[in-house]
Amino acid sequence: MDEHMENKQERDDASDGLIMYRYDSPKKTADLQSAYEEAIAANDGRGASGGGGHRRRRTASQTILAAFLAGALTIGGLTYMSDRLDLFGGGASGAAQTTAANGDSHSADAGLTTASLQASTDDFAAVFNQANPAVVEIGNYGVENNQSRANLFDGGGRPGGRQQSTPSNEEPVLMGTGSGFFFDHDGYILTNQHVIADAAELKVTVPGYDEPLKAKIINQNEKLDLAVIKVETPDGKGFPSLSFGDSNQANIGDWVIAIGNPYGLDHTMTTGVLSAKERPITVTEEDGSEHPYEHLLQTDASINPGNSGGPLLNAKGEVIGVNTAVNAEAQGIGFAIPSSTIRDAVKEMMAGTTGSSL
Repeated sequence: MDEHMENKQERDDASDGLIMYRYDSPKKTADLQSAYEEAIAANDGRGASGGGGHRRRRTASQTILAAFLAGALTIGGLTYMSDRLDLFGGGASGAAQTTAANGDSHSADAGLTTASLQASTDDFAAVFNQANPAVVEIGNYGVENNQSRANLFDGGGRPGGRQQSTPSNEEPVLMGTGSGFFFDHDGYILTNQHVIADAAELKVTVPGYDEPLKAKIINQNEKLDLAVIKVETPDGKGFPSLSFGDSNQANIGDWVIAIGNPYGLDHTMTTGVLSAKERPITVTEEDGSEHPYEHLLQTDASINPGNSGGPLLNAKGEVIGVNTAVNAEAQGIGFAIPSSTIRDAVKEMMAGTTGSSL
């Protein structure tokens, strides 16, 4: 008795579990089918009374009807079971959702292919190979003083934004480095103003040249933190240059690529996405003053000291920003001046020069 009760309890527990998971349909289907078969057998004189009853001859129509009922019951039960278990609901639901999202009748596979994020490392490599020759490292040489400027970044070391003179008895030393890029074949380079601030001398390391080239400041906009400098080519040839894209057309989530010289590691490429647009931030200068920025692009592409002035590129290799600052207390929060701001500023700074217009 105890064993019987234990087995019954196990069956009840199993039944409860099956009901919870909606797995009880096959049992119901079998029970109903068995009941129909018993009813048909009883009608043929083979019921519970055994062979003692009057046995009627089964007609062809009865046989067909019985087969039809049994088949319909089996198929109906299986349909009911699949519906309760949602065996095919996932695919059908997914297809319906894909159709609704795409607004057409494409298959689920086509919808998923369209929606999936696909990024090719070959594309990144192509953008780097195309853009890298136009990216330069800028060395800011000045006179050593009690204020050490290990690296020009985030507006550091910009008390006046003017080019200082060097006493004749002192040799300028490297005070910091930053990045920049050619935007004109004649040697015009765009960078951050804080990269070239207070420089007694600027030396630019250009890909393909064994020695750094001396640069002169063409113009600078301290408020926007932008500057144009120029180098002369020793061989009379032009320089590779980058073109500007439209930052207004960039979307949150678009792939972006930063190229620069973080911590002196020249020509470093990092990738990420455009995290936000129209970001305002305020950078505190070394002298305690504050420099507000507006309309910045935010990205999670790694930007570090030395990246300042380098280009932020879209997937086409167009410049949509100039890398400027990072949040030092966070990871993956960097900022760039958008090309929508840069283009007008560069036109003003290039006024009266022989450089090409943007």
